[in-house]
Amino acid sequence: MLRTAMDAAFWDLNLSSGQSLDGTARSVPGEPVPPATARSSRTVRPQQLSFLTRAFPLGIIPSFSFPTLPPSPQKEEEEGGEVKLGGFCIQSFLLGPSSNNWWTGLAGQFRPSKLISNIKKEVMSGDEMELPAAKDVAKHILDKSLYALGLFSHISLTEDTSLLFNVERHGEKKGPRSKATLIHRLPDHDITVEAAWPELFLDSKGTYWEVPASASLDIASLISPSGLRYRFGLHKNSGHPEALNSSSDDVPLSLIPGLCAKAAFSYEKTRDLWREHVTKSPEEEEEPAWLSSYDIQLNEPHAAISGIIGGTCAAWFGGNKNISIQSKKRDPVSVDLFGSLRYTFQRGKFKKTLMTFHELMLGWTSAQLHLL
Repeated sequence: MLRTAMDAAFWDLNLSSGQSLDGTARSVPGEPVPPATARSSRTVRPQQLSFLTRAFPLGIIPSFSFPTLPPSPQKEEEEGGEVKLGGFCIQSFLLGPSSNNWWTGLAGQFRPSKLISNIKKEVMSGDEMELPAAKDVAKHILDKSLYALGLFSHISLTEDTSLLFNVERHGEKKGPRSKATLIHRLPDHDITVEAAWPELFLDSKGTYWEVPASASLDIASLISPSGLRYRFGLHKNSGHPEALNSSSDDVPLSLIPGLCAKAAFSYEKTRDLWREHVTKSPEEEEEPAWLSSYDIQLNEPHAAISGIIGGTCAAWFGGNKNISIQSKKRDPVSVDLFGSLRYTFQRGKFKKTLMTFHELMLGWTSAQLHLL
């Protein structure tokens, strides 16, 4: 959790989101993530649907996401009174051919909450409270804004190199959303090249921003036993960012068109004040799964202090001369130093019911110093 908060504040992490079929949205670099936001899974959404299809009848998988912000009056008017983001939807995995080195999946989505809202609006807008005719209901069911379709592909070029490509189309959108990602794994580093058109970003206020085109090159070190990590890369945005669930014109500076070169490092350390090391007896080795800890990393009661310090350096090229959407300008070069400290106390082994006390986090403090 501490690492996620720091990474999201100084880099564009992939966050879990229900606003796209691939289940991800990028965090806005330089801003903390909204509360109750988690890092996205490494497993792409269609592969998750492929697994969940076995547990749900007819392969129909319900999904619910809360709107991050209440709809603004302007957006509510544009959407005809309908909340565009958030709500209940039904997803399904339609097709998934595969071979030894490639996998392709087709996923679909239907939004019944929007259908009910549209019918309710039609009933309420009439002079008399009459139920809509069957042909009117059929017209609403055929409304293309209720549906979304996505095609996803994963190709293993070599043992260490993978190519991911997906394109999804939402009925209310004018064009598709496409993304291509190339990942190459080295012994101590990961190299990622990604391009998306458009790209979806989520800022600290819960506003979703759509950038027409975004491309990035990221070289990141793996987590080492010493706690030292570093990464550097390039990021380029093109086009005018648009807020999807807000009428705000206060565009985050890091989303303004331009090329950014950024480097970052961090050092993280955890020291146990005490820890109860668990050794299983032969009887415990055979205990049922529901009696064991749901996470092996949380199987040992402990009290610990953890901290992280680090810094980032960013240089921007271009973009400012074409900015007419706001008066403020970003610094061409900036250096940030940050630090955070947390104390954690855990009692129990996460074996009991959900409402049983297990862990206490007394809180963590952070400091950030902007040099340029």
